[in-house]
Amino acid sequence: MSRRAGSARTTSAPAMVVVMAVAVSLLTAGCGSRPETDGSDDQDLASASAHRSRQVAAAWDGSAASAEWRSGYHPMAEVVQPPHGGLRGRADRRAYRERNFLLRGELPATWPKTGRVTWSGSPPLTRPLTAPAESYETLAGARVGDAPHLTVTGVEPGTMSLVTSRGPATVPAWLLTLDGYDSPLRLAAALPSELPASPIRPDRDLPGQLLRRLTGIAADGRSVTVVALHGVCDDGPAVDVLETAGSAVLSASVKSREDGGTCTKQGKLEEVTVKLARPLGDRVLLDAHTGRPIAYR
Repeated sequence: MSRRAGSARTTSAPAMVVVMAVAVSLLTAGCGSRPETDGSDDQDLASASAHRSRQVAAAWDGSAASAEWRSGYHPMAEVVQPPHGGLRGRADRRAYRERNFLLRGELPATWPKTGRVTWSGSPPLTRPLTAPAESYETLAGARVGDAPHLTVTGVEPGTMSLVTSRGPATVPAWLLTLDGYDSPLRLAAALPSELPASPIRPDRDLPGQLLRRLTGIAADGRSVTVVALHGVCDDGPAVDVLETAGSAVLSASVKSREDGGTCTKQGKLEEVTVKLARPLGDRVLLDAHTGRPIAYR
């Protein structure tokens, strides 16, 4: 469905069939039998969400916070990149998923303390770099017995290409040589900029659910994928977007069910891909509930 508010465009995106896990406590009450409605509740929710999205966009567009966002370094994609061609075999994929790494060798004892993030047609930015040991610890969990593992045989400084809030960038990275692979695993070493303080307060009374996180942006910038929470009593999550010249505001809700039934207070985290009218570019991606930017953290 689509709605229009001023010059902005609002669309509703269908949920992808990619359920990510998990029994978590819902913020809403458990459900049982529900009387049939005339749809007025859904209309009220849509109206409240659209109004809040317009408020968030108006607060951010042209603000100092928006300028700070555009001048910073904010990753908008996974900061760990497997070797070219991906991981081979089920065991290696499991080891990567479970963060099961074995370090064979020494981590660099000295390293540059800062590095430059560079963009095409945009000024570079100097950022502090994480130490090799700290970076490795964020990647590798506690190795579990004889479970499949990936062996790291060397670590050296390098660069990687990464989607950021200012578009594609070349970012300082640690290159981890893996036993049995010709190309390295890359781990971004530059620390992201602090998120700017939001010029608008969270709306804790707005119906719907908070977005959990950003998982990716399409190569052409025309869609974003986020993780939303919904319950076993509803028909899945829905995410609307309000686009303006300076921002794209996402508001998450759940699709109600007309039929009654008994369910538990459990929920699912599900990926939802939201289509945009034009590439995101350097526009701020915002959560309507919190009024804050959505970045890859």
